[in-house]
Amino acid sequence: MSDRGSAPPGTAAPAYPRQWEADVVLADGGTVHLRPIRPDDADALVALHARLSDQTRYYRFFGAYPQIPPRDLERFTVVDYDRRLAIVAALGADLIGVARYDRTAPGQAEVAFVIEDVHQGRGLGPLLLEHLAAAARERGVVRFDADVLPTNRRMLRVFLDAGYRAERAFDGGTVHVTFAIEPTAESMAAAYAREHRAEAQSIRRLLTPASVAVIGASEERYGVGRAVLANVLAHGFTGPVFPVHPTAPEVAGLPAYRSVLDIPQSVDLAVVALPAPAVLEVVTQCAAKGVHGLVIVSAGFAETGEPAGVERQAELVRVARAHGMRVVGPNCLGILNSDPAVRLNATLAATVPDHGRIGMFSQSGSLGSMVLAETARRGLGLSTFVSAGNRADVSGNDVLQFWEEDDATGVVLLYLETFGNPHKFGRLARRISLRKPVIVVRAGRVSALVPVGHRVDPLRLPPQAEDELFAQTGVVRVDTLAQALDVAAVFAHQPLPAGDRVAIVGNSFAVGLLAMDACLAHGLHVAGGAPIDLGAHADAAAYDSALAAAGTDDGVDAVVVVFVPPLVGDDPDVRAVVARHGTGAHGKPVVSTFLAQRGLVDELGPVPSFDTPETAVQALAQVMAHAAWRRRPVGALPDLADLDVDAARQTAAAVLVDTPAGRRLTDDESARLLREIGVRVWPGVRARSVEAALLAARRLGWPVAVKAAEEHLRHRVDLGAVRLDVRAERDLRAAYEAIAAMASGEVIVQRMAPPGVAVTVETRGDPRFGALVSVGVGGIATQLLGDRAYRAVPLTDVDAAEMVRSLRAAPLLLGWRGADPVDVKALEDLLLRVSELVDEVPEVRTLRLGTVLVNATGLAVLEAQVEVAPSAGRADVGPRRLNR
Repeated sequence: MSDRGSAPPGTAAPAYPRQWEADVVLADGGTVHLRPIRPDDADALVALHARLSDQTRYYRFFGAYPQIPPRDLERFTVVDYDRRLAIVAALGADLIGVARYDRTAPGQAEVAFVIEDVHQGRGLGPLLLEHLAAAARERGVVRFDADVLPTNRRMLRVFLDAGYRAERAFDGGTVHVTFAIEPTAESMAAAYAREHRAEAQSIRRLLTPASVAVIGASEERYGVGRAVLANVLAHGFTGPVFPVHPTAPEVAGLPAYRSVLDIPQSVDLAVVALPAPAVLEVVTQCAAKGVHGLVIVSAGFAETGEPAGVERQAELVRVARAHGMRVVGPNCLGILNSDPAVRLNATLAATVPDHGRIGMFSQSGSLGSMVLAETARRGLGLSTFVSAGNRADVSGNDVLQFWEEDDATGVVLLYLETFGNPHKFGRLARRISLRKPVIVVRAGRVSALVPVGHRVDPLRLPPQAEDELFAQTGVVRVDTLAQALDVAAVFAHQPLPAGDRVAIVGNSFAVGLLAMDACLAHGLHVAGGAPIDLGAHADAAAYDSALAAAGTDDGVDAVVVVFVPPLVGDDPDVRAVVARHGTGAHGKPVVSTFLAQRGLVDELGPVPSFDTPETAVQALAQVMAHAAWRRRPVGALPDLADLDVDAARQTAAAVLVDTPAGRRLTDDESARLLREIGVRVWPGVRARSVEAALLAARRLGWPVAVKAAEEHLRHRVDLGAVRLDVRAERDLRAAYEAIAAMASGEVIVQRMAPPGVAVTVETRGDPRFGALVSVGVGGIATQLLGDRAYRAVPLTDVDAAEMVRSLRAAPLLLGWRGADPVDVKALEDLLLRVSELVDEVPEVRTLRLGTVLVNATGLAVLEAQVEVAPSAGRADVGPRRLNR
């Protein structure tokens, strides 16, 4: 092509599109930096070309092409980021891959890739394609084509595995591949699958190192580095351990090295315990050494709230990612892997649990240390533990990806203070919860406080709304850490119940009655209608008989065993009986109350013990709720008719062209936007005089409703700001005069809609959960009670149905006291359409359908208020990238 992409004389060079830069995780768990090519990349591009094998050059250029001629080098590196663009993969100072496109026709571009031989097979090709396609779409390119040699099967596989609908044809000895680059369900699913494998592998590399260096280890008795080193050694790490100290010849009986660069063997994991100002230099040394991952326990970064700490943290993450390393921390407790083949305790906690089935993630280091000790005291056991600290790089979402595939982990326990990527968390949690329980303890849920350096939520949801959003994804939310361990103990060691019927077996009627009250309080059913009281003199045989009967009873789904230490009978024998019946032989969970004991006790085997019957039932109730969630239909994203998302995007974009900062839409604009998603707003006219109100009534048709235009008065029938069923001019004049006297003089005139039950539908953005949809029955009483249902988008058909039926006022919709039920399906359809709008058009910041009248044959949307604003887009949509 003749165009070389350089700026014409006298014109400014094209602006560098920094928004296309991204850190990404490769298939083997390493990281690399992707960015648009720059003119100063010429030397690095020549060096990359020199490292390519003859075969790779042949595949890329269809010939030997031993050197890049100066003319081609300028064309490759000087681009306009529109007609021609290249995305490079940078690892440290080296370029290891390039993907480029050149426009060949309007909306169409030819693509080409080259990846350094030693980095082929790491999943870099699909990542480059994702990012190049996303940039191309921004520039109006809708289709890619490429010519590939038939023997270049690896590149052909990149195109075919991307999930796009590619067409292939042989053309003069090459395979011509062409495909539309608009994301499809298949391409997004393929990208998510690659993301899952890559992020899981990156965490696996951190948790299963072959060797560990402790940088900052010393002989100081209370030194942080010495504590980490001591814990690594005491736990019996199965690989070599290398203390790093600038002057000491040995530490803890091991040879010490002046820097990580002096260690003669390879280092997989480096634990850094140095003053914050010294950390960046060490990170650079680890990059040169080829370390895979870093655990930085040092404080003094973003958690200080000081600009210097924030910048220091950002720079260490930038350097680490640019050189292929992932970072846990800084300001963290460390990581733990209890696998006997690894035995890694790279934490500051000396007391850690034995090997178990619970994986735990904690944002707080100090709290993590406390939980590790409590978990060990209860005998529960952990598979792995990650304390993320400031969560500068590795996040809870990353660890979730690992735990999903980790056979050693059966239960996930998360302590969260804030969310990094709420959409991604919801997507992962919903998927993982179908296989493994996810338990969450949320700090700041009521207090609204967050740690220094974390984002503050300006629009907090009520706690019950947060509960609904967690429940939507199957997450088990608990109030306290003690409850989290209670529930985890049942999940980890007992089967899931098939229902909510509980048999209570015990030797104390009083304690059994407490258990029964607790069951009823949690909405559970007590089998037989009462506890099975074996009497104070019950022995092991009596328990054996009762538990055997409960295990084979089709009317029992779970068993609560109550035992008051012995008045008569042998305590160890009873425990042995309970342990035998709690092995899951009948597929029913068994929990016990052996007073003053909490956790797993050797004599009880896999049966968790609780110190009170209430705590036992509470844990069991949460397990039963999760089991019920798994049994519910999964739901689907419905294919809605009369839905034009592209038109809705154009409407929002047109507003932002005129008002870049965003604004509230006019009534007509709001109606048009909603019409594009298949929602009709009941016609209404604003009037500033009684004559205009009369003209509107005649045009719309009598009878009409007249209401104040001001939002705070628009629904106040009790104040007289709304007059309904106005049928004559005289009545309209009176209505206008009365309303105008209390307001600005502007009213809204609407033809009377068919009577029905009033509901409100709203959307909002939440920093923790992303875009939300809520619904509530109208009325002051409902507003005072906070009776609203919340769900995160996108809604499935099951989500919409559950939202409506979860309202306390739902009987008003379903037929209360003999009234005819309304068209609930129409309301569910409305919720699904609103969900689709805010999910696909993130510029819609808020939407409120203030009055929706639902009747037996449909619904009428009486008013709509929409606000649009610029959006950075959803963090989990588009090409894969690590959060910054």
